[in-house]
Amino acid sequence: MHTIEPYYNWRDLYVASEDKRSPFYGRVYDEFKFHQKIYNYFIHPQWDNFGSPTLYVKVIYVDYIQNVAILEFLGEWNDCINNDIMILKRNLIDPMMEEEISKFILVGENILNLHVEENDYYEEWYQDVADEDGWISILNLREHIQEELQNAGIHYYMNFGKYFQFPEWRTLRPEHVKDNIEQRMMFLLE
Repeated sequence: MHTIEPYYNWRDLYVASEDKRSPFYGRVYDEFKFHQKIYNYFIHPQWDNFGSPTLYVKVIYVDYIQNVAILEFLGEWNDCINNDIMILKRNLIDPMMEEEISKFILVGENILNLHVEENDYYEEWYQDVADEDGWISILNLREHIQEELQNAGIHYYMNFGKYFQFPEWRTLRPEHVKDNIEQRMMFLLE
């Protein structure tokens, strides 16, 4: 797990620890000391803790003009034990929405497991962004995670599934990733 790094090729465009509007502003990273863990496994020190003991995030891009944020995740998303969606919503999403971010692209290829208990916070997040003409999409989820989200009714609030399997996102600039996701959503609406 310690070798899985957050995506870093857009650092010339955005660094959350240098963004005064970011919840992670001023954070200092030690590239040589691994201190964060998911269960008994150390993870790369570039991942950010937002309050969950099993799920970490990296805000890899924010555009305050386009009102979009791209967040990458690592670990186990567990609403049953840790209430990760509530912690994520209160500690990261709400502060970002206060800065007028309303379009969220979540990169989920390193979400290893997911357990949903209720959909209240997902619905709240959806309603908050919908009021601002926003949306939430999750890219590259593993099949068992898609099934869990589908069974819990989260597909009413977030875009995910076969049209959001987008492994080539890393080859694009962030504005093209956003445009591509919007095109995929428009295709689904037609």
